[in-house]
Amino acid sequence: MTAGKNGLTYADAGVDIDAGNDLVERIKPAAKRTRRSGVMAGLGGFGALFDLKDAGYADPILVAATDGVGTKLRIAIDTGNVDTIGIDLVAMCVNDLVCQGAEPLLFLDYFATGKLETESAVRIIEGIAKGCELSGCALIGGETAEMPGMYDAGDFDLAGFAVGAMERGADLPDGVVAGDVLLGLASDGVHSNGYSLVRAIVAQSGLEWDDPCPWGEGTLGAALLAPTRLYVKQALAAVRAGGVHALAHITGGGLTENLPRVLPQGLGAEIDLNSWALPPVFQWLADQGGMEQAEMLKTFNAGVGMVLSVSAEQADAISALLTETGETVFRLGHVTKGEGVSYTGSLL
Repeated sequence: MTAGKNGLTYADAGVDIDAGNDLVERIKPAAKRTRRSGVMAGLGGFGALFDLKDAGYADPILVAATDGVGTKLRIAIDTGNVDTIGIDLVAMCVNDLVCQGAEPLLFLDYFATGKLETESAVRIIEGIAKGCELSGCALIGGETAEMPGMYDAGDFDLAGFAVGAMERGADLPDGVVAGDVLLGLASDGVHSNGYSLVRAIVAQSGLEWDDPCPWGEGTLGAALLAPTRLYVKQALAAVRAGGVHALAHITGGGLTENLPRVLPQGLGAEIDLNSWALPPVFQWLADQGGMEQAEMLKTFNAGVGMVLSVSAEQADAISALLTETGETVFRLGHVTKGEGVSYTGSLL
């Protein structure tokens, strides 16, 4: 060794391996709560194992999805309220999987930060585990990356990866026809899309995250961090009951862009905007931002987080089943001949 030079360690460079190991031990109980049939090995190894036969599948097709939560993270970081952002992460992946007709089976997360703050990280991953519990999938692994120089103090990023399965021939959409009834399931707020616009509107309003919420209880920041609703178990129950031809997760692009993704060529949708009331958070955003109705409908979910295209003969039964599972169901309209989404009535 060269005389006069001190030996550097990884910790001196800003990466604390011991903190990472401690985090893994701290989150093992949360991951264990998500264990389900099919899990063979979970956290701690170089990979995670899952047995599809043990999960009950005879001839399975795998379905995979990956997503993040966008700039909603900025509000969580700025307010320090990180307890539910993990639910958003799971929801953005598994709500997509179920639209293919798949049951989510396993979930992996990627958590990157400049300096690992164990207590904050545990809260984030506890939220991920909660999202997995609510959707019936196992938190089976993940990666925590401490990258000094890449992120400012306190900043972090999240990505999620979900894998699901369905029996061969059970994929959706399937059987959508003109005359199908469109059932909408209520959202729990803005969910996880459009937050760059949300943040711009809040900045324009002059309000801070810790100011009282203009349309409800608590602070503005807490209200805008309401987690994305998980529709998995409810949607799967409807699919298994029969008569569901398609599901559309209403994310970025709103009803205008997402519903056509599950409609065959030559078919469109007609939606009655008077069939549900615009939730107060969206009314506030529209008022503060001077938003036109068309912009609202292609940016936000506007109060409808999932849409099902169902057989007209079974629409009432499916609506009743979804209501029994705790969903608020709107009869939005129907599938038509043509292209795109047309609207009647008014939300604003």
